[in-house]
Amino acid sequence: MPVKIRLQRHGKKGKPFYWIVAADARSKRDGKYLEKLGIYNPNTNPATVELDVDGAVQWLQNGAQPTDTAKNLLSEKGALLKNHLAGGVRKGALTEEQAEAKFTAWLEEKTGKVQAKVDGLSEAQAKVKAEALAAEKAVNEARIAAAAPVVEEEVAEEAPAAEAEASNEEE
Repeated sequence: MPVKIRLQRHGKKGKPFYWIVAADARSKRDGKYLEKLGIYNPNTNPATVELDVDGAVQWLQNGAQPTDTAKNLLSEKGALLKNHLAGGVRKGALTEEQAEAKFTAWLEEKTGKVQAKVDGLSEAQAKVKAEALAAEKAVNEARIAAAAPVVEEEVAEEAPAAEAEASNEEE
């Protein structure tokens, strides 16, 4: 039975949400699966990927073939690297501790890059919000300035009329 690691679509139209599953290659895309390995949500920025790395490595070692998209997601989360390092341990090129240290260092570097992107996006969002607030303040000030002279003109027109009436009464 050939096993594939692939995506199973969920969510509504236009808002996809995927499960990363190990499934028989002959089953339907959204059909029966052997094990759920994680989730992938492309609607967020950056895309959210939660993966059981050890479970994915177990399936890869047992011969499961990932699809192209699943392979990219496994690579992003380090499952393919961990599988590669496990192969090195089996061959005797690395010890278990060296492989774990390499994987941990890679994972920390990857986490730093993702966090930098999230910080950059939040800074850009804050900048856009500040610019929108400044533009709104300018529009409100212009609106207040446009409304204020109208009130002053009415008061100015009423004052000469009141003076004219007072002078008419004196005569």
